[in-house]
Amino acid sequence: MTERFKPNVTVAAVIEREGRFLLVEEESADGLKLNNPAGHIDPGESPQEGCVRETLEETAHHFRPTALVGVYLSRKLGSANGPDVTYLRFAFCGELGAQEPGLALDAGIVRTLWMTAEEIRASAARHRSPLLLRCVEDYLAGARYPLALVHTDTSVYDATNSIAA
Repeated sequence: MTERFKPNVTVAAVIEREGRFLLVEEESADGLKLNNPAGHIDPGESPQEGCVRETLEETAHHFRPTALVGVYLSRKLGSANGPDVTYLRFAFCGELGAQEPGLALDAGIVRTLWMTAEEIRASAARHRSPLLLRCVEDYLAGARYPLALVHTDTSVYDATNSIAA
């Protein structure tokens, strides 16, 4: 193999309130799909910080992670137009904060919605990723790990750091 394997690192928020979960409906190459508020981490941020940012961008709500639900690896098979893509997802649960009035949702996000676990299970054909349901099921099963389990070295925040991985 001449090219190093590099999965895409993503984060997702599992947000439950009174038996319903906050999801986003978003445009994708496969049509309108459902997902947790989720996305890629940016350079210079921890997975927790990325989850806070992505939740705000996709729902216009502040979010405070309180626990890690799980770490997941998944693969989306490529097509004639593109290669396979592998995702490494860190899913966090936590507290949903205030909404930012007037904050536009990220491009491609059509709306936010609250769904029960039963509704999420019944809509599996509309999930952007199989990890949506898996994260919800793990959350419902009580999966909660300390945030300290995900350590971000200070080198992540140092723009002058030139140490090769």
